Amino acid sequence: MPLLVGTSGWQYADWRGVLYPPDQPQRLWLEDYARRFATVENNNAFYRLPTAEVFASWRERTPPGFVMAVKASRFLTHIKRLRDPAEPVARLMDRAAGLGERMGPVLLQLPATFHADADTIARLDACLRRFPRAVRVAVELRHPSWWEAERELRAALERSGAALCWADRWSRPVTPLWRTAPWGYVRLHGGAAQPPPRYGCQALASWARRVADAWGDEDDVYVYLNNDTGGAAVADATRFARAAAALGRTVSRTP
Repeated sequence: MPLLVGTSGWQYADWRGVLYPPDQPQRLWLEDYARRFATVENNNAFYRLPTAEVFASWRERTPPGFVMAVKASRFLTHIKRLRDPAEPVARLMDRAAGLGERMGPVLLQLPATFHADADTIARLDACLRRFPRAVRVAVELRHPSWWEAERELRAALERSGAALCWADRWSRPVTPLWRTAPWGYVRLHGGAAQPPPRYGCQALASWARRVADAWGDEDDVYVYLNNDTGGAAVADATRFARAAAALGRTVSRTP
């Protein structure tokens, strides 16, 4: 599989005239997006978990080989804070099954106030065990206490084959660059270049180098640009892909 590069979401009004024709109806945006990118991170599911029929419609509207990562519902991560994960995980998997072969990794993004201790590490471990082994799960952690629990955290992730999500804010990594799985997941939330929240060429080249140094061309790595404002994610995803290709990586299509 090539290095899969896309954006976090596709339904942004200010992408008219950037990625989508100004007169194109929003109901056709996914089809247009999928012609230009080979993957997307679906963050709609975080705010309100779609029905199985909606997931199935996304499968039907995208071409073979397209990959849709799914951000897990905030009910699981932010409201229940990973307590009693059996039912929320089962519900997510039942509905997302509608994606069929388009299904990519599931992203668990934990709240910035969710800190590491023996209880929360055990909750994360129990939650990860609820996912089918065939499903790839990436975990984005945002409280710095998790890095102080490296041994316990890495053990929990590695037991389930889960990837620690590598994240960036303002053109700097905000997570350790630990490999906890044979595959990778990277989220770039916003750069320090002008106009905000764009990434500069040097920052994108640095991230391409980090990915190329950590994984071989035969490894699966998913990279999503989350700086959607003004279409910055579209431009930066394309420039990241070019930087990775210049390092000899096989990269999925970008505009």
